Amino acid sequence: MAEKKIILTVALAVYNEAANIERCLASIRDIADEIVVVDGGSFDNTVDLAKKFGARIRVTDNPPIFHINKQKALDEAKGAWILQLDADEVVDDKLREEIRQTIRDSDARSGYYIPRRNYFLGGWLRKGGQYPDYVIRLFRNGKGKFPSRSVHEQIVIAGSCGYLTQALDHYSYTSVSQYWAKSALYIRLSAGELKKRHDNRSVAVFVSYMLTKPISTFFALFLRHKGFLDGWRGFLYAIFSALHFPKTYLFYLGASK
Repeated sequence: MAEKKIILTVALAVYNEAANIERCLASIRDIADEIVVVDGGSFDNTVDLAKKFGARIRVTDNPPIFHINKQKALDEAKGAWILQLDADEVVDDKLREEIRQTIRDSDARSGYYIPRRNYFLGGWLRKGGQYPDYVIRLFRNGKGKFPSRSVHEQIVIAGSCGYLTQALDHYSYTSVSQYWAKSALYIRLSAGELKKRHDNRSVAVFVSYMLTKPISTFFALFLRHKGFLDGWRGFLYAIFSALHFPKTYLFYLGASK
C-alpha cells in the first residue's frame, strides 16, 4: 500500500508548554498530515500531551536563542508545506480553511505572512501596533529558515511572499507575572547583544536605554499607534514595552560586574 503523501507539516519548538500545547494542537489536527515537536527538555508533561496528537517528538536542550530549536523542527518536517506555530497560538476555523485553499493553489507563493491577534491579560490588543502583527508562518518546505542569530528575527523566505487574511490567535501573556517571566529571557538576550557593542558604556547609550528609547516607545505605542483605545491594557502594554530598555541596560551592567 502506497504511503500517504505528507502535504502539510505543523512544526513547533516547545519548553514547558503543558498549559498551552493541547489547545494549539487541537486547532490544527484536521489540517496537519504531520506534527513535529522539538522539546527543549521540558520537566512538565508537554511531551506526553503532544504524543496524544500523534506528534513526532525530538527532545534536545533549550538554547537561549530559541529560534535554534524552531529551525530543528523545520529540519524534521517531511511535508511539502510547513506551518510553524508556537504553543500559545491557535488556528481558528477561518484560518484553517484559508490554509487549506492556499496550499492547494498551483500558483501559491513560496511563503505567507499571517496576521496575529495578540491577547494581553485576557483581552485582544487591537491597537498599539499589535494588530495586524504579520508573521511568516506558512511556507514551502525548503524555502524558509530561521537565521537563529537574534531574538527578534523572522523566518527568511527564498522566493516571493504573500499575505493571508485570516488571523492567528496568540495568547501570549495571561498575567503580569507571566509577562515578566517571559520578558526576562528577551532582556537577557538583548543585554547580550548590547554587550557586543563597542560603545556599550558610553553616555549616549545610557541616555538612549534609560530615557530616549523608553519614552519614544511609550508614546509610539500608546499615542501614535492609538494604544489608548485598548484602555488599561493598552496603557500597561505600552509601559511594559518601554521598561524593556532600562531593564536591559541594568541587567547588562549587573552581568558585566
